[in-house]
Amino acid sequence: MTDKQLRLGVNIDHVATVRNARGGAYPDPLRAARIAQEAGADGITAHLREDRRHISDADIDGLMEVLTVPLNFEMAATDEMQAIALRHKPHAVCIVPEKREERTTEGGLDVAREENRLAHFIAPLRDAGCRVSIFIAADPRQIDAAHRIGAQVVELHTGAYCDTHAEGRFDERDTELEALRRMSAHAHGLGLEVHAGHGLTYDTVQPVAAFPEVKELNIGHFLIGEAIFRGLTPAIAEMRRLMDEARSA
Repeated sequence: MTDKQLRLGVNIDHVATVRNARGGAYPDPLRAARIAQEAGADGITAHLREDRRHISDADIDGLMEVLTVPLNFEMAATDEMQAIALRHKPHAVCIVPEKREERTTEGGLDVAREENRLAHFIAPLRDAGCRVSIFIAADPRQIDAAHRIGAQVVELHTGAYCDTHAEGRFDERDTELEALRRMSAHAHGLGLEVHAGHGLTYDTVQPVAAFPEVKELNIGHFLIGEAIFRGLTPAIAEMRRLMDEARSA
């Protein structure tokens, strides 16, 4: 991979959502992870939630054993999750906000409000060799705070951009996209590696993929849904094609 090429992280959480809807072992998230690797994913993302609504502890154990690409372990900033991350030492940990009542992660982490606590929380993870990423809104206060606490990576929340596009509110969409562009440049200027994700589809990925500061996109729900219609390998291949086209342009 060249420096110019954009990495694709595939989130397999919702394979586990389908499995857990009926119990049992099918469909297997580990099989999805292996297929994603073979299809060209540069990493696998999995979010171990406090309530274990999709990915399980056994899934994380299995992923650490079978993956040949990096695991991005999404987690809340709790003592339980820190202990699990320190036991496994995945390539990367992404700290995300988490509420039991939410359907999916809503908004970014308020790093500015919890700066001291989060600085102490991530220090052992960095010492263990994990790359620490913080999932945040495209907000300069949050980016500056992430930099101050010692995060190596910020992942910018693209949900508002994608939602306004889906709802046809195109002036607002363009405003959200411009904020993502400016904050990608701001974070890069501070020496942070910039990732982005949440809600990206074939229709919305290219404008974000074109930002030269963005090094990685993490995409899951859309790809797992699209796999129902075209298969996981072709779904990932099409996303990869669109990303590469945007970056090369």
